[in-house]
Formats: sequence, structure tokens, C-alpha cells
Amino acid sequence: MIDLALLRDHPEIVRRSQAARGNDQTTVDTALEADRSRRAALTAFEELRAEQNAFGKVVAKAPKDEKAALVAQAKELADRVKQAQQVANEASEVATAALTRIENVVIDGVPAGGEADFVELRRVGEVPAFDFEPRDHLELGEILGAIDMERGAKVSGARFYFLRGIGARLEIALMNLALDTALQNGFTPLITPTLVRPEIMQGTGFLGEHADEVYHLDKDDDLYLVGTSEVALAGYHKDEIVDLSDGALRYAGWSTCYRREAGSHGKDTRGIIRVHQFNKLEMFVYTTPEDAEAEHLRLVALQEQMLTSLGLAYRVIDVAAGDLGSSAARKYDIEAWVPTQGAFRELTSTSNCTTYQARRLDVRHRPAAEEGTAKTQHVATLNGTLATTRWIVALLETHQQADGSVRVPEVLRPYLGGLEVIAPEKAKGEA
Repeated sequence: MIDLALLRDHPEIVRRSQAARGNDQTTVDTALEADRSRRAALTAFEELRAEQNAFGKVVAKAPKDEKAALVAQAKELADRVKQAQQVANEASEVATAALTRIENVVIDGVPAGGEADFVELRRVGEVPAFDFEPRDHLELGEILGAIDMERGAKVSGARFYFLRGIGARLEIALMNLALDTALQNGFTPLITPTLVRPEIMQGTGFLGEHADEVYHLDKDDDLYLVGTSEVALAGYHKDEIVDLSDGALRYAGWSTCYRREAGSHGKDTRGIIRVHQFNKLEMFVYTTPEDAEAEHLRLVALQEQMLTSLGLAYRVIDVAAGDLGSSAARKYDIEAWVPTQGAFRELTSTSNCTTYQARRLDVRHRPAAEEGTAKTQHVATLNGTLATTRWIVALLETHQQADGSVRVPEVLRPYLGGLEVIAPEKAKGEA
């Protein structure tokens, strides 16, 4: 939820943000009117309740012969208070609904527009060149005995897969490299729940226009399967006052993730680029609003460190406002080069959600200047991918050799028992 003070005092900033996202600016005026109505209804209720409390004291002190008439007036006043409370509650619900339709206010400098309007910030690494016809990641995965899409579909349906043998080992190696990187940089590891309550999913902003991409267990459970451990990590400190006196709280959440991929029919159906289930190590940070932008750049630097160490060519883009999730005020994507597609494909995202999620989940801290007082303010939250299953796509294709083998990046070798080259599996019966 956006800052109410910002909405009330500077609605033009919120309108500009909505326009940059390609959203309807009238949502701002609707929210302002709903906020005014809520405050007016609440004031009317509180005034009536104060009158009721004062009248109750009069009744208590009244002579016996006057009490019957006063009690009747008190009952009438109680009915009016009850009705005013109902009006205030309804106005509050309308205001909350109106406010949730306004997405996070984008940070100055974020490009306006949609998916194609990103700004490329830099390219790093050399795009690989081959003196043979490169194989795509699925063909390589099959040659290496690493990926089995056919049996994944047999067991679970389209867009499911098995990672087997070296494929499974490669993913675990990637995740462990990411975990070690996170530990070296002050992150606390967490293995997170993958089922969360509706209020947690709603609080992180995942039940907006992309709710159809989320798996929901209804009937007796009413739980959601997470598409990223960001959801559970954002809810970890719900309704708490956290201590940031020693700096940001940094977590690394390891989890399986689930996405319905609604609306992606026909896109990336080959291989493991766009699938329903995958593993991910997600960085998540609680910090002060003042430090959030610096923390954002720190997360990007860690992602670049990982990709550079793996020998992948990539570019960093500043995502346009219309392509941001509702919670993000700014997002940087890092896209690695996929040789057989002749294109950069997203491997990581990192978002600065400012105080948007913390307001919805009520996560606060007490600024140093307010030590010893009750005054608190909402924290800022940030998230960023440090490793995920999709990285295998770029790794296999980038480091492949003419015979179908794949060179293991040096940084991964300790996690694979010193293995330097992944060789093709021998066919059955082959000596």
C-alpha cells in the first residue's frame, strides 16, 4: 500500500507514477475521495461514541425518577453509534479497496512504458562463438542424461521435467555456490514454506492482475503455492517491529517455486526455460527507506558476481514502469546470452519495493533518532534472485563443445567433485 501522506499531500506524484505504468490515473482521485469519506465517517463515529460515553455518566448520576427517560435516550444514542460504526467500517473497506488498486510509486528515473521500453545499462562478457552448429540446452541435456522432459510430462503434464544424474547435481551445485556467496555477504539462510496464507500473498502484491499465475489450494485449505520465496520472506516479520540498529536484515531463502504460467501458451515450450516448478535461492532484505536504493545496487552487484564467475555473457536492464510488478518501485533484470536463441534471456530480477509491502504487512522499525519512544516507521523491502533452475539453460549452451560435452566453470568444480567436463552418456550397449 502506498504512503497515505504522499497520496494526500502530493497526489500529482502518484498520478505521474500511474501514468508511467500505463495505469488509469483516475484511481488516484477515487482513492482520495474514498480516503476523505473514511476519515469523515470515522470522525462522526468517534464523536458519537464520545457523546455516548459522556451521556452514560449523566445517566449514572441521574435521580431515579429521571432514569427511565434517560435510559431510553441512551438506547437511541447506542443505536446511532452502532449505525455510525457500520458506516465507518464500510467506508474503511471501500478506501482499502481503492488504495490497493494503486501500485507502488515508481522511483524517479525509471523508464516509462511497457515491456519493450527498458533501458540497457551495460553489457558484460563476450558472447560465445562456435566453429560448429551449437545444440540447444534440451538437446544437450538429453545427450548428457541431465534433463528428461518426456517423463516429466508423463508424470505431471506439460512444462514439468526431471533433472537426473549430472542435471540434478548441476542444479544443487549452482544453489550451493549461491548459498556460499550469500553467506559470505552477511545473509542468513532460510528454507521457507512454499504454502502461505492469503493475507501473506496479498500483502506482497501477488494477488493483483497476475493472480491467475498463482496456484491456489481452495476448499479446506485456502493456501497459495509461492512463485518465489520472496512471499514467505516478506511475511516472516509481519506485524513486527524489527531492529535495524546494526544494519539491514538480509535473508537468503531456498525454496521450490510454482507458477501456472497463465497466458504463456506457446511460449518457450521447449526445455526448462518456462516451467511450472523450479528451485531458487532468493535474497531478501529489510532496511531503512533511506538505504534502500544503495541496497538495491548491492544486490545487483552480487548477481553480477555470480554470473561473471560462471563465464556467462549478460546485460543489465532498467525495467520500464509498465513492466514492473505492483510492489516494485524499480527493478533491474539481468539477462544472459542464450546462443541458440541469439538473444539475451532473463536469469535474475531484483526489485526495490520501498515501503509498499511493509505497509501492507505492517513491518516497522524504530529509527535511531527515536530510540526510547513509541514512534516507528515502515521498513523498505528488496528482493533478488541469486540462482535458479533456468541458469542451467545458459550454462549448458555457453560452455558446450562440438562432441556434446560441456565444460564446467571452474567456480562450480568444487561442488561437483572436481569434475571439469560433463561428458555425454554412453548409449545402452555401447562399450
